[in-house]
Amino acid sequence: MADKSSIFDMIGPVMIGPSSSHTAGVVRIGRVGHKMIGGTPDKAEIVFYNSFARTYEGHGSDKAIIAGLMGLSTDDPGIKQAFDLAEQEKLEYTFKPVGNASAHHPNTIRLILEKDGNRLELVGVSKGGGIISIREVNGFTSNFSANSPTLIVTADDRKGAISFISMLLSQEEVNIAEMTVSRSGKNQKATQFIEMDERPRDITLQYLESIKWVHKVTFLPNVDD
Repeated sequence: MADKSSIFDMIGPVMIGPSSSHTAGVVRIGRVGHKMIGGTPDKAEIVFYNSFARTYEGHGSDKAIIAGLMGLSTDDPGIKQAFDLAEQEKLEYTFKPVGNASAHHPNTIRLILEKDGNRLELVGVSKGGGIISIREVNGFTSNFSANSPTLIVTADDRKGAISFISMLLSQEEVNIAEMTVSRSGKNQKATQFIEMDERPRDITLQYLESIKWVHKVTFLPNVDD
């Protein structure tokens, strides 16, 4: 059996590192953060839970998440130099391991990101084989894979909001594959996480942003694009 260092130095067509859950999945979680906040963040607090908390340094998850936050793909050889690249990009980051967090999946990461005065907090799970699930965004419960175009709409919790946005997408001939809705409280704020087969037109996204009861619209393309 090859030693750990020789495995980590391997560059394959799918991932770089000893484990798809500790490298490929972690890179993809980072890429979700990169895309959602609009590029490499200025600051990042990275919390590793449970299994990740115990193994993130030895298995290369620390380099993988930093690489993803800078937009590197899972097969990018630059993952091995992620810390040096982060210094060049002026990305400030901290790692925080939290073991025995029974409420979380064994391979869970929380990202608290800042860029140009904007803040994003998300929780991602690496499920193995490079498969991920984004479980939380800015305090709202979600469950999307980032494998398909995803529309995230935060709006007032009001009657007809879900049907209105669904109808708008149907008029665009955009097919909804999955939808999760989470709200902070009745008649307060709610966030819709809509996974789609196609991308809506930019004019549709701009129209959504112009609606008075809509607070924020984020479009996330396939995480690997």
